[in-house]
Amino acid sequence: MSRRLKQSKFKDQKTKKDENLSDKLYYKAWSFVRRNPGFTFNAKQLSRKINITGKKRVSALLEAILKMEIEKKVKQVAPGVFMLSEKDVTSVVGVVDYVNPKFAFIVSDDLENDLKIGTQNMNQALNGDTVRVNVSGGGRGSEGVVTEIIEKGKREYVGQIEIGKSFAFVVPDSRRMPFDIFIPPHKEHKAFNGDKVIVKIINWREGDKNPTGEIVNILGEAGTHDVEMHAILAEYELPSSFDAKVEKEADAIPVEIPQKEIDKRKDFRKVTTFTIDPEDAKDFDDAISIEKVDDDKYRIGVHIADVTHYVKEGSLLEEEAYRRATSVYLVDRVVPMLPEKLSNGLCSLRPKEEKLTFSAVFDVTKTGKVSNSWFGRTVIYSDHRFTYEGAQEVIEAEEGLFAEELVTLNNIAKKLKKQRFDRGAIAFETQEVKFRLDDDGTPLEVIPKVRVDAHKLVEEFMLLANKQVAESVFKKKEGKEPKTMVYRIHENPKPEKLQVLSEFAGNFGYEVNVEEESATLSKSLNKLLGEIEGSPEEAVLQQLAIRSMSKARYTTDPEGHFGLAFQHYTHFTSPIRRYPDMMVHRLLALYLDGGKSVQKKAWNDRCIHSSEREKVAADAERSSIKYKQVEFASTMKGQEFEGVVSGVTEWGVFVEMVDNKCEGMVRIADIDGDYYDYDEKNVRIIGRRTRNVIRLGDTVTVVIKHTDLMNRTIDLELIQEEK
Repeated sequence: MSRRLKQSKFKDQKTKKDENLSDKLYYKAWSFVRRNPGFTFNAKQLSRKINITGKKRVSALLEAILKMEIEKKVKQVAPGVFMLSEKDVTSVVGVVDYVNPKFAFIVSDDLENDLKIGTQNMNQALNGDTVRVNVSGGGRGSEGVVTEIIEKGKREYVGQIEIGKSFAFVVPDSRRMPFDIFIPPHKEHKAFNGDKVIVKIINWREGDKNPTGEIVNILGEAGTHDVEMHAILAEYELPSSFDAKVEKEADAIPVEIPQKEIDKRKDFRKVTTFTIDPEDAKDFDDAISIEKVDDDKYRIGVHIADVTHYVKEGSLLEEEAYRRATSVYLVDRVVPMLPEKLSNGLCSLRPKEEKLTFSAVFDVTKTGKVSNSWFGRTVIYSDHRFTYEGAQEVIEAEEGLFAEELVTLNNIAKKLKKQRFDRGAIAFETQEVKFRLDDDGTPLEVIPKVRVDAHKLVEEFMLLANKQVAESVFKKKEGKEPKTMVYRIHENPKPEKLQVLSEFAGNFGYEVNVEEESATLSKSLNKLLGEIEGSPEEAVLQQLAIRSMSKARYTTDPEGHFGLAFQHYTHFTSPIRRYPDMMVHRLLALYLDGGKSVQKKAWNDRCIHSSEREKVAADAERSSIKYKQVEFASTMKGQEFEGVVSGVTEWGVFVEMVDNKCEGMVRIADIDGDYYDYDEKNVRIIGRRTRNVIRLGDTVTVVIKHTDLMNRTIDLELIQEEK
């Protein structure tokens, strides 16, 4: 090679190297400038801020700044002095919703869509932080960078500690915390390697890849049943016990019911009354009574534990109930909203005991026509405690204890259900599971919950009571406006989500008309749910239909419930385990006594809090189920199962195993024989060479390959037929 050619090649390499340096500094400089919108700078000042040294690198930085000026990202405010251009840059406040280690979303009322931001632009903001974000561009192409953490969210995390010779790290359980937490010497506080711990972030210096933390609680050896359940409670900041002062206040409540209290109430003690609950239930907050009025009419009472008689406003019990807002049901335990003396004792409608209740009583014909609703405080005596299984046996045999009453209630319940569906209620029937555990908490069996007529009987009368209470209060006016009430609302689904459902169902040959009004849309959805029943794609399409729905929530706005097809609906029937039901009891009692409407905003704030706590509880319950499913799957490594594809992503295919309802992932990289491309629009992957297609709803055979209890994941291997 000639000397000139060598020089030319060297020059090309040098030019390329200089261009790479300029590009590298461009992104570093742009990241800083975006985070500091009021900062004015020249090349030298900016180089000091982002630690750029050396004449050559500062020169390359100046090239990068000039490139930004050409792109109108920065403007020159004086010779050689620049600042961020105000064009197309807006500042918004939002909350961080971390998804994975690569990016997060900013949820803000000021943005039409959630804003996706890369981790490098998060400026050490974490999930739940309230932040200020500079947004440039518009629409789906918007870019954002966090410029300020206005309010820090959670800073304590549950995880497993890994201890080295001179330092340690905690690997958080939560996927919403994408950074391991560095633990300096002497900050592990006697934790052993592999322990499940709670760590608190104490600082995060600029430039450090990981935050620094200190162990504040040692839960115990990771992987043991009790420790893992406590870890889930801690992860979601849920209490595992009651404060001694709260317990003391509960213990001070008298057990005996004074005669003067009974005299104030309507007496149902001589009316046939019973409860129907799960076999393992400890608290019974609803009972049903029935008495014959004439040959065609029955008086049916829905009697609910009168919790607010015992839990007074302003008391510690009230404050604790509000703080928790709901009971939490993990696979092996209940974390109650109220102390045991109330939840399992005073308020629980146990058999053969007189109890104080708040009741909704209706005259109902055999055809399900409701008249003469009455609401008020009562006293009852439960004649019997049925389990769902026991009640079902009586209903099916039409003989046994209270057979006539149960069969009558069941027949009326079916009429009420038909009326609901005629009005446009949606027939969602999700498959839930429970576990059979040994004495150590090890899962021995995953059991699908089967819903029978006894479940549906109770459900229909609870729905009736909730609906009638909501409607009765809505009709009570103060001036021209309805009195303030707590409603459970379910808004109409968003059109864009319905469109996704319609297009996907169309891939299977089903039609969903998403352009119609609520009632017609409901019929179209019910038609789909009926057509897919028993098909391989049933579970997938039903889940997609559920995801297309809005989330039910509590509010003081008198809106309707789309899924139930009720114009007004509330939660009145479970005050032992739901704080909103206590709110409803207080309001109903106030208005029945002729009281004035309460201040709307204060009660709506309680509704928002209750909705948020309900979501946290549901997430914790799902985490406990997922953990037990992974633990159960770990005993069956190498075994084959039939499954249904329940999700498709660019990195893998999720499969739910039919027998045990455990869900795992087949990684695309692990599928032998071909390389697969992700088709996002049609939710499928396609083999480049074979053109083999794997899509949502497909039936496949998988082998359990690996389980990871720490991350609650199951890795599966796809078994493909020879072609």
